[in-house]
Amino acid sequence: MPTPLAYEEIKECFRRWQEADPAPKSELNYVNPYTLVVAVALSAQATDAGVNKATRALFEEVQTPQAMLELGEAGLIEHIKTIGLFRNKAKNVIALSRILVEEHDGEVPASRAALVALPGVGRKTANVVLNVAFGFPAQAVDTHIFRVSNRTGLAMGKDVLAVERAIEDRVPVQYQQHAHHWLILHGRYICVARKPRCPDCLIRDICTFEEKIL
Repeated sequence: MPTPLAYEEIKECFRRWQEADPAPKSELNYVNPYTLVVAVALSAQATDAGVNKATRALFEEVQTPQAMLELGEAGLIEHIKTIGLFRNKAKNVIALSRILVEEHDGEVPASRAALVALPGVGRKTANVVLNVAFGFPAQAVDTHIFRVSNRTGLAMGKDVLAVERAIEDRVPVQYQQHAHHWLILHGRYICVARKPRCPDCLIRDICTFEEKIL
């Protein structure tokens, strides 16, 4: 079990990540808050690259909930059929688009409660939208962030909500806005699940992971 990092150690980790990548961005392609909601909803159990490939033509044609309703479920399926669980995801996208039109004047609400009420939108998706589209320091914890936070001792927790709270509590406020992206990119490309690339890690001298690959 890694030892929890001290505040100054956490601050130094994020200082280094910020220095290396001052303004990290989502790897999902989107045009506006609505297409971001759709892209994140489609990304469940799928890669960002796969979603981007499927939505490239879709987002040229569809950029609003009303346009999605006009495209229809069958039309949407034709665009996203290369993505896992595409039929269920298509149903959810059409349903959430209808709710946005009927209850929110076609606009994506900047509220976690309103977002998670949409079909196919869970807390993680809502936090991504709040962070990326609206600039809120929301922490969306996926498998990469859960692994990195626990493995390094940065923000430990038994479940994703506990890790989300730990990040909010332990990460210095000046790094909260981009914390989600720095952590997910670190987990996706450096602190990978099976063979972490410890020699390439910016924080390997701080990280308390006992099975480092030197």
